[in-house]
Formats: sequence, C-alpha cells, structure tokens
Amino acid sequence: MSNEFNTVSFIARFIFAAVLVFGTYNPTDYSYLGWVFAEGTEFGPVPALLGVVLAIGWIIFLRASFNALGPLGIILGTALFSCVIWLLVDQGWLSLDATGAITWLALTLVALLLAVGMSWAHIRRRLSGQYSVDDVDD
Repeated sequence: MSNEFNTVSFIARFIFAAVLVFGTYNPTDYSYLGWVFAEGTEFGPVPALLGVVLAIGWIIFLRASFNALGPLGIILGTALFSCVIWLLVDQGWLSLDATGAITWLALTLVALLLAVGMSWAHIRRRLSGQYSVDDVDD
C-alpha cells in the first residue's frame, strides 16, 4: 500500500467525512436522524445496525482528529470555520434567516474539519518535514 498523500487522498477523506456527517444529519428528511425520529418509524435491527455503523465512523473520525489536532487544534479549527460563517453573514453573502443554508455550510465545515484531522499527519509532514512516530520505518 502506498503511503503517498495527495489531493485525491484528501478529497477521499473529505468525501468519507461528508457521507458520515450528512448521513447522520442534514436539514432534509434523508438522514439517519431524520429517518429514526420520523413519525411512524419503528426502532428495530436495521436502524440499530446503521446507528452502530455511524457511531463507529464517528469514533474513528473524532478519535483520529482529536489525536492529530489536539483540543487546541479542534478549538482553533472550529473558531476559524465559525469566523468564515460570520464573515459570509457580515458581507451579506449569507443571511441569518437562511437557516438551511447555514446548516448545510456548518455541516460541510464539520466534514472539512474531520478530513483535515484525518489528514493532519500527512499535511504536517509536508509543511514541516517532521514525521509522526507511526511514519518512521524500523
């Protein structure tokens, strides 16, 4: 398996993160939470199985992101993306009344933060030349 990191590998991580985020929740009825909490939905083995699969995905992404970025990195990433939304609202490109658009943007930024967290060791190595302990050959 190649250990090469490139734009395609980052995009793949972003797509997986986006599927996880938007599959869990989005402003439409086409998400796990929209489905499970819909009127008339009975909780059974299929929703339980999908819930466990989503929980596993969230644990993998969150653990990797917290390990790579640390609490300060997560806080700074969240602050950066919050300021992006604030800037878009301040410039008039996004209205506070457009809650659906803000929700989609916020969810996209969560997926982006998770993708950066999953990719951080590779990005840091490219920027600084420093390898993570897991990257060094014996």
